[in-house]
Amino acid sequence: MWEINTEYRTDLSSTFARLIDKRDLLKKSRPLPEIAVQKIKDSLSVEWTYNSNSIEGNTLNLRETYIVINDGMTVKGKSMREHFEVNNHHKALHFLYKMVDEKEKINCSSILTIHGFMLNNIEDLYAGRLRNGGVRIQGANFVPPNASKVSDLMDELILFIQENPQNLNPIELATIFHHKFVWIHPFFDGNGRTVRLAMNLILMNAGFPPAIILKNDRNKYYTALNAANKGNYQKLMLLMCQALERSLNIYISAVPDSEADYKEINHIAEEPEIPYGQEYISLLARQGKIDAYKEGRNWLTSKDAVMNYIGNRKRKRVL
Repeated sequence: MWEINTEYRTDLSSTFARLIDKRDLLKKSRPLPEIAVQKIKDSLSVEWTYNSNSIEGNTLNLRETYIVINDGMTVKGKSMREHFEVNNHHKALHFLYKMVDEKEKINCSSILTIHGFMLNNIEDLYAGRLRNGGVRIQGANFVPPNASKVSDLMDELILFIQENPQNLNPIELATIFHHKFVWIHPFFDGNGRTVRLAMNLILMNAGFPPAIILKNDRNKYYTALNAANKGNYQKLMLLMCQALERSLNIYISAVPDSEADYKEINHIAEEPEIPYGQEYISLLARQGKIDAYKEGRNWLTSKDAVMNYIGNRKRKRVL
C-alpha cells in the first residue's frame, strides 16, 4: 500500500476547506431548478469532451464538438478518428453519470468499461483490455511498470481508494488516483481520457460536480504529473482544486438566492475598496489562495473573495 506525501496540505488546507464548504452549500440548496441544472450539465458535458480530447491532440474546437454531439454531423477536414473520439467520450460520460446515479463505487470493471467506450471503432482490439506489452510516454520523466505488474497494481490502486488508509478527503483521493493511474498506464492508448473520467466518479460520489482540466492548462497539467512522479503533489492538487472550483462556482450560480458575482480580475482590481493590483490578485488566484476560477485564459474572482482574504490576513496578524 502506498504512503502519500501530504506536505501540500500546509498550503492547500484553506483551499480544501473552501471547496468542501461550497459542496455543502450545494447539498443544502438542492433541489436546484431542474432546467438550470440540465443546461449546466449539458454545457459541461460538451466542455468536458472538448477539453479532454484536445489535451490529447484532437483538433475539433468547442463549437465543432457541440455539433458532432448534438447534431450528429461531421466536420469537413477532420478525421473520422476525431469524430469517434468525441462520440465515444460522450457515451462514456453517460455511463459515468449512470454509475453516479446508482451510487456505484469505482472498480476495475467500470474502468475497463469506460476505456472500452474510449477506443470503440478506433482500436477495438485493445478497447477495455489492459496492456500486455511495454510502453514509453513521450515527454514523461518515468517509464511505466512492466505489463506483468499492471493488473496487480490496478487492484492495489482500487484498494487504496476504497480503504483510504491516510484519511484523505475526496479531492485528495481523486488526485492521487489520477496520478497513480497515469503512472501505471494500464492501457496502450486512451489512458488520459479514461482517468479524467474515472477520477470524477470519486468526486461526484462525494457530492462534488466534475473537475474538468482545461486544454489551456495542458502544459501545467503535464508538469504537475511529472512533479507527482517525484512525490511532490503540490502542483497537481492545486490544478485539481482549480478545476473543481470552476465547476462548483458554475453550479452555485444556479442557486436561486446566490449572491456570487464573479468578474475578470482586471475589473475587480478597479474596485475602490480593493488595495491590490491586477497582478497580485492574479497571483493569489493561481496559488489557490482566493475563491477564483479560470475561463479560457482569463481568471475570474469576486470582490467578496478578495475582501475575505484581506480579512483572514488581518485576523492571523492579531493572533
